[in-house]
Amino acid sequence: MRAAEALLLTPGAGGGADHRTLVEIDDALSGRLPVRRHDFAYRRAGRRAPPHAPSVVAELLGDLPQIAADLGVSPGGLVIGGRSFGGRVCSMAVADGARAAGLVLLSYPLHPPERPERLRTEHFERIGVPCLFVSGTRDPFATPEELSEHTRAIAGPVTLAFVDGGRHDPNTIAARQAIVEHLNCWLDTLGG
Repeated sequence: MRAAEALLLTPGAGGGADHRTLVEIDDALSGRLPVRRHDFAYRRAGRRAPPHAPSVVAELLGDLPQIAADLGVSPGGLVIGGRSFGGRVCSMAVADGARAAGLVLLSYPLHPPERPERLRTEHFERIGVPCLFVSGTRDPFATPEELSEHTRAIAGPVTLAFVDGGRHDPNTIAARQAIVEHLNCWLDTLGG
């Protein structure tokens, strides 16, 4: 297992790198390791709705070497992840061969709300790095039970953490602080 040398955070589909959760993580952890909040190209172009995930995955695969170089770390020392769609894209990139020290998946969109049959897990068995999933217990995109069941397919070690009463977007200071604490503790397990 590789130590965490830097952290890359990506936003959910309709948000940007200035999402308050990502900013609070950056503020809390930037003294520990380099943190970069990264908007995908569609957001930088001013669009709110993302293209299909595979095209964003291809973009991220192309961007990761330069992001690691900008942060002064090797690609294998970069922990990548983000909120919802951003975390999903990062997990798909790792499944497609991106080197990473681990994955941080905040409010992972396991399925669309009220559509539990439409799982977004087909790539899980190709993930071999340590993963942290942090979700609210009232997130309509994934219940704690669903995450517990479906993350068993992941080959790497999985840590599940839940914010009691939290929904998909952590809209309280306490929920965001809980996310930071879970992430900080998990980084300890990576030696970061």
